Amino acid sequence: MDSVGNIVLYFCVAICLLIFSIKAVTAKKILRAATYLLFVLLGTAIFYFQMGYQFLGAVQIAVYAGGIMVLFVFAILLTNKPNEQDAAGKRHRKLWGFLVAAASLILLIFAIFYMPLIHGLSLEQCLAASNTITMHDIGVAFTGGERFQYLLPFEAISVLLLACIIGGVTIARKEV
Repeated sequence: MDSVGNIVLYFCVAICLLIFSIKAVTAKKILRAATYLLFVLLGTAIFYFQMGYQFLGAVQIAVYAGGIMVLFVFAILLTNKPNEQDAAGKRHRKLWGFLVAAASLILLIFAIFYMPLIHGLSLEQCLAASNTITMHDIGVAFTGGERFQYLLPFEAISVLLLACIIGGVTIARKEV
């Protein structure tokens, strides 16, 4: 990622990912939210291609952007009334949602700074020792299969997501 074109592409895709992520969470219609999520997944695949992980980028497009998004759309269409909301519990759910999001943000920041990331060192230790962290090191940490690398949790979460979608489709079929 040395050329100016790659840097410009990176920032354009990053801005698009940020916008579509926010739109996916704040969309009022669930099908639009699923479409915005599709764009986020495709943007993530572009990042994988930029880092040189062609196989992982292809898997991102084929499995997540293709297969799981189809399951999302079918799960949405199989439900009775996806836009129906009960007004009584809306404020209560927003408060719980905010509390869970705040707790998740705190845990995420803690994990980013204190979990071993590169060569068994945490981000805090790398910054304190003035070690340089390359894009290759970050890519290996997230997609490698060695200790303190995140390939296995990534795949476990994808299987969990698939099981949730299949469960949602099964529940939607029983209610119809």
